[in-house]
Amino acid sequence: MGKILIIKTGSTLAELKARRGDFEDWTLARLGVAQHAARIVDVVQGDPLPDWAGIAGVVVTGSHAMVTEHHAWSERTAAWLAEAVARQVPTLGICYGHQLLAYALGGEVDDNPRGREYGTVEVQLADEAGADPLLGGWAPAIRVQVCHTQSVLRAPAGALRLAWNPHDGCQAFRAGTCAWGVQFHPEFDADVVRAYIDHMRPLLAAERQDPDGLRAATADTPYGEEILKRFARLAAQLHGGR
Repeated sequence: MGKILIIKTGSTLAELKARRGDFEDWTLARLGVAQHAARIVDVVQGDPLPDWAGIAGVVVTGSHAMVTEHHAWSERTAAWLAEAVARQVPTLGICYGHQLLAYALGGEVDDNPRGREYGTVEVQLADEAGADPLLGGWAPAIRVQVCHTQSVLRAPAGALRLAWNPHDGCQAFRAGTCAWGVQFHPEFDADVVRAYIDHMRPLLAAERQDPDGLRAATADTPYGEEILKRFARLAAQLHGGR
């Protein structure tokens, strides 16, 4: 069996990391993948990206960096992701990873003109999501966890938009047959989101958002874990067929 490659593009808040672990820990737990069945590559710290032999699937984590900062590690990762998609390696970008995947494939990423989006929100599933192996089979709207400032303002040419909401017109897309980006955080639970709301309280308030209201409305939902478990199953199935 091939391994799931976790491309680590940053770390969570220091207090969360001390208390709960980091992005890759939450991702692996919800994928249902054991540590020995995964490989973590910390591109921020300069870890080299591998070739594609033996990789069943790729997950790109979130980050506190911005795609528009064009860090050398980010540009290197973007080029690698474009090749992964061309090779039909199952790929899932989360938040920063979603934006980086879109950028790598020719889409546009920048600050969301509506401001930051934090909390538990409802996203609408497009009609095209009904038959999608990652997001299909649910009601027209699902509730998910979000913590982001930038967004995919224009999806890559040929990509299929799968989800949106009034705040963000591209909450999820699929490029080709087996590469997905999701702006929301399927690896986050309500505890993590509340910690981010508390951390960002001054900036949210400066945008005339209501941190207390966002915090009170934050709640666990089943969709994030199911999306990650579906991706793990898809990666195993598609890798077996390659």
